[in-house]
Amino acid sequence: MDRRPRKPALAVALSLCWLTCLLPAAGAQARGHAARSSVAPLGGVNIVGLDQGATPAQADQAIAFARQLHARVVRTELPWAVLEPRAQGEIDPRAQAFSDRLFEDAAAAGIRVIAIADTTPCWDSSAPAPLLSRCSPTHLSKANAWPPSNLAAYAAFVAYLAQRYGTHLAAIEIWNEPDQSNEDYFAGPDKAQRYAAVLRAAYPAIKQVNARVPVLAGSLVGSNGVFLRDLYAAGIKGYYDGLSVHFYNLTLASLRSIHEVQLANGDTTPLWLNEFGWSSCWPQHKIEQEQACVTKQTQAANLTDVFRALARTSYVAAEVVYKLQSSPEESFGVLSAAGAREPAFAALSRVLASPFGSVTPVTLSLHRNHGEVVASGSAPVGDFMRLEAFQGQLLRYWALFTLDRFNRYSIALPRALGTHGLRVRVYQYWAGLARGAQKDI
Repeated sequence: MDRRPRKPALAVALSLCWLTCLLPAAGAQARGHAARSSVAPLGGVNIVGLDQGATPAQADQAIAFARQLHARVVRTELPWAVLEPRAQGEIDPRAQAFSDRLFEDAAAAGIRVIAIADTTPCWDSSAPAPLLSRCSPTHLSKANAWPPSNLAAYAAFVAYLAQRYGTHLAAIEIWNEPDQSNEDYFAGPDKAQRYAAVLRAAYPAIKQVNARVPVLAGSLVGSNGVFLRDLYAAGIKGYYDGLSVHFYNLTLASLRSIHEVQLANGDTTPLWLNEFGWSSCWPQHKIEQEQACVTKQTQAANLTDVFRALARTSYVAAEVVYKLQSSPEESFGVLSAAGAREPAFAALSRVLASPFGSVTPVTLSLHRNHGEVVASGSAPVGDFMRLEAFQGQLLRYWALFTLDRFNRYSIALPRALGTHGLRVRVYQYWAGLARGAQKDI
């Protein structure tokens, strides 16, 4: 499914303090690893869904590519409005044929499916009358983004998925991005309360027919925890087995941030990173879907580094790349829109087959430029970076920053520090000081 606009990443310095400020080296170690795991998260890829009018042959092709990638899971959209467009209990034969073929192919390949169950059929949508008057059972519209009027009908639909596909399901993801500000997926007022109601209806219905099917809540795009806290207040605890998140910007930092919100609220369910990725649209474009375009080589390196950074993270259950194949509108795929393999295809195949390994190292060089020292280099994607400058043992300057789209940085130190007798170190918060770089000048 083609993603709608998201907030762009920024490569800017976020916090500075220098000269006579005596600062502790706070945050010197990454906080992302509360515990280490010897088992890597489920790795996989987002594939074609029913909302795109997919055919059984496309299901065959998608699973064949997923198998070549060594994916353990695939994620696909099975919209309620497409499978049950006209009335409760009336499943569309064409949609059913695609879903059945996809699950048959996946099972034969040893791959399980994360099914996104979203979009309300016209006959149960809570959309305002002007939108409902234009709602069609054959074409998705804004009315389908409104939550159901009859929650029992949605509960019956997700129970049908759980019963029909059973343990071939890796999970059922309850709706898509209810906190997305553009309302393309979950529209209307009181979003947290209404989403919580949908979740509370769906969970027991799924568990009643198959207790072993995991239920995923959230599908959150926001990492600051505001919407998640509202969901807790609305009573979602006890109605999900994992929390799905979709983080395209500062992926590692976002995971750490939302996990800390979970822990502060007594929630220890695992995170499922069900969407993340980069668009290889550089140099044709600078921005796509409000994300900074990168080169094909950078896309490949970023996927490798995130998988390796998360390989031993105990609270992350799955990592699912967005997506298998690009479209004419966006270039997030590891296959081009025409089906050619991008460099990211080989990179993803390697890291899914062997997720444990070293990430790209942090590099640092120092040079003098017109009376000031400039620190520059590169680092792995995904988290905030910290630069510290010392004179002797005294920390005289620090900067918190993010990398540019090519994972590079360049920071001019204050002239007041001079150009001699400085020790500079740079590190990523996720990896910590031990994997940073240090130079003297």
